Amino acid sequence: MLHWLSNILTPLALAMFLAVMIDGFARVLQHRLPGVSRRAATPLAVVLSVAIFGGAAFFVADNAASFGAQLVTYTPKLNGLIARFAGMVGMDVPPTVTELLRQLDPARYLGQIARGLQDFVSTAAFVLVYLGFILASRHGWERKTVSLFPTRDERQEAVNAFLRIRNGVEQYLWVQTVTGLMIAVASWIVMAAVGLDNAVFWAILIFIASYIPVVGGIVAVAAPPIFALLQFDTLWQAIVLLAVLQGVTMFVGNVVQPRMQGRSLNMDPIVLLLALAFWTVIWGLAGAFLSTPLTVMLMVILAQFKGTHWIAVLLSDDGDPDDLRNKNPAEPPDTPPEKPPAKSGGRRSTKRSSDQGLKS
Repeated sequence: MLHWLSNILTPLALAMFLAVMIDGFARVLQHRLPGVSRRAATPLAVVLSVAIFGGAAFFVADNAASFGAQLVTYTPKLNGLIARFAGMVGMDVPPTVTELLRQLDPARYLGQIARGLQDFVSTAAFVLVYLGFILASRHGWERKTVSLFPTRDERQEAVNAFLRIRNGVEQYLWVQTVTGLMIAVASWIVMAAVGLDNAVFWAILIFIASYIPVVGGIVAVAAPPIFALLQFDTLWQAIVLLAVLQGVTMFVGNVVQPRMQGRSLNMDPIVLLLALAFWTVIWGLAGAFLSTPLTVMLMVILAQFKGTHWIAVLLSDDGDPDDLRNKNPAEPPDTPPEKPPAKSGGRRSTKRSSDQGLKS
């Protein structure tokens, strides 16, 4: 069912993910910029997010066009590499790039690319529509939560579950952003040092791919050494890029990232890898980016019910799915929502205390 409804659920999941990201960005702006109120922080976060994403998309598209034009100049070198490889495997007449492209039927692949771009534009439009409605109806959800959970304990438990999901997603975003920047900047320095063309373009692609957990960065840093073989006449540039880029990625992924993340997500690494494979098969590239946030949300929800608590225990890293903490620089998430006064003045005071917990 998730696969059949992917055209509806994928934009919705992306919009919810962006809404959590914008909400966290707004709280950072509110706490770090003096004079910025909560009411003004959200629109400011939306504008800045659109500017950042739009600028990055324009830069990548512009550099991708120039990069495609440069590929024509690499054709003779690529023919030489194919001939060398063909000689190693015992082929007498090696194929050329032109012959290989003719066999691949470029018209069919161009049609697939066009359909892919059409699907991307359609999905992006739905994401923006969903995101606008989610942000506009945010305060309405607070009132709905009060109506859904009439007792104070149930309401507090629902608020705590929501905060655990939000904090887990925000912590994941924070860690992936910082570690992705580390890998991208280090990769750009090495690529610029050896003289690789389009070093900034490759660095941005490596940064974007780092949001795919476990394998994103490792796969992304494999592309520059391959194109170094096409650009340079010697092999040492490709060897240096392969060794240094993979070394940086492995160091950040195995040393820096676990120390930053700590036990905040409390997810078993095997579960994260299986979740990556599952959501990628179901929703494609969008599922790869959303695999960790969706799994965190699933674990928190399963932990709320006795019948499914054992599944949450299996998904967790230490066997305690309720231990989902976050170290957010904008707001200490370990601080529980403000508790209502001991003496309640009736339903009105109960509703007020719950609204405060939801807005925290």
